[in-house]
Amino acid sequence: MKLKVKRFNTRRPDPVAEPVVTAAPRVATQASARPVPAAIAQTSTAPRQRIAAGAGQAPAQVQAEQLFEVAEDGFGSEPFPTARAPAPATPEDVAANSDIDAIRREGLTGRQLRMARRMAQKYGLPATSDFDAVRLLRAAGIDPFQRGAMIEVLAEDEEEGAAPRNTALVPAQQRLPETIKPMKLPAPDQRAEMNHAAEIRKMQEDLARRRKRRSFLLMLRLLFFVGLPGLLAGIYYYTIATPLYASKTEFIIQTAMPPTATGTSMGGLQSNPMLNMQDSIAIQGYLQSRDAMLRLDRDLGFRKVFSAESIDPLQRLEPDATDEATYSLYQKMIRISYDPTEGIIRLEVITPDADLSVRMSQQLIGYAEEQVDKLTQRLREEGMKGARENYQDAERALLEARQRAVDLQERFKVLSSDVEVSLITSQISTLEGQLTQDRLSIAQIESNKNPNQARLDPLKRRIATLENEISLLRAKLVENDSEGQSLARMKSEMTIADADAETRQVMLSKALETMELARIEANRQARYVSISVSPVAPDVATYPRAFENTLVALIIFAGIYLLISMTAAILREQVSA
Repeated sequence: MKLKVKRFNTRRPDPVAEPVVTAAPRVATQASARPVPAAIAQTSTAPRQRIAAGAGQAPAQVQAEQLFEVAEDGFGSEPFPTARAPAPATPEDVAANSDIDAIRREGLTGRQLRMARRMAQKYGLPATSDFDAVRLLRAAGIDPFQRGAMIEVLAEDEEEGAAPRNTALVPAQQRLPETIKPMKLPAPDQRAEMNHAAEIRKMQEDLARRRKRRSFLLMLRLLFFVGLPGLLAGIYYYTIATPLYASKTEFIIQTAMPPTATGTSMGGLQSNPMLNMQDSIAIQGYLQSRDAMLRLDRDLGFRKVFSAESIDPLQRLEPDATDEATYSLYQKMIRISYDPTEGIIRLEVITPDADLSVRMSQQLIGYAEEQVDKLTQRLREEGMKGARENYQDAERALLEARQRAVDLQERFKVLSSDVEVSLITSQISTLEGQLTQDRLSIAQIESNKNPNQARLDPLKRRIATLENEISLLRAKLVENDSEGQSLARMKSEMTIADADAETRQVMLSKALETMELARIEANRQARYVSISVSPVAPDVATYPRAFENTLVALIIFAGIYLLISMTAAILREQVSA
């Protein structure tokens, strides 16, 4: 409900106008109708003479009103014989005057002073001036400028239907003195600007107050959700975490040099990252596998080392922990990385003891060497197996061919068919020459008119013998002997046997060459682990890195808080929209 405020006449009374006696003032009626608080009642019992005694030091407002009052009593300036001298000022009066001076210096407006005077009349306080009304109300524990009290006074006046109070109609002895300070009201446009500026200032103050409150709440949330977890993390890393020692190792996978263009092998090693990438990745995967973890646990007791009582609770492994829990810890403590550009495998082993980290590193390198041998063992064995079987078959076939040629020689009782044929051929040639010579001799003898029979007959018998021998030798080349074998057949079989033996010899040579190439290829397929950086036991704990880990924890908690706050803000905006 909108409150209706009555207007009051703020003019000074006319000094020449005669006072009009009116009815009793409404203040007394109101004072008698309302209950007065104890503090107010105590204040109201003060004698009016004590307050009036200090009126000599009252404000100029009271003095101005006394100037216009009629003080002539018909006796002039002669004092009465029974008049008493003014009472001396008491400490209470001095304190009251000092309070009034302090209130005067506050720069209160005329409206505020009038409201204070009306509130003093409401509670029946004997105020001699506006400033004295303010003093009495404050002494009674009442705030004269409280908005609720001012509205209450105006509302009560409106309910009672009281007309605006005109101090000019009230006798001088029954009304309070008015202030003589002139009121300077601003112009309407200035008043609007002042109201607008006041509203803007109020809005700015409200925004500043909200900003301070939000900043305080933000700092409180950051302290609780980021600072406190970061502090706990720092306490853990600096005081509770078990010191761990790390040994670092670097090694590469090398292969034998491939054969050159001439077919010869240089016999060296090479470490081309592109050629060994698959092997390096395979070794990295094996060292990070559960098989390597179980072997390391069997050999050096990995599970037992991290189940000791000296390990802090967050890193300690339970004595009856499962293989999955052990494997999770193994992945944290055994760090393996592969650089494909350089082909280097980096191994870092973290343990509570420096010497133990070195032993575990050496053990893992041994596992890597065994695994490297197994990677190419089947390929090398398959290649060598085929080449070896071919060589053995060629060698066995050559032995069989040689044995068949020897059997033919033993059966024909000849060392070589070529020798036998050449021998018979040479005999036939010799006999053919002798036969030709004898025939020429017979032709020469018969050319005479009287040939000599003594010489002609032996030549004829000789020619017949030679022809018979030549025919026998020729028959020996093509006819079968008593065993049904001819020299031509013998030569053919022995030639086939010799050719077969020679072929088997060539095949054996080829098989031997193939086996040699397979051996070279197998050697080239072999892999070797070459250690470039050997593990060394550190003398200072490598982990935990307290400062870095604490900083990372703070960043993580800040990121989580930022993510949650942004999500909540977005959801709040979507819901409000």
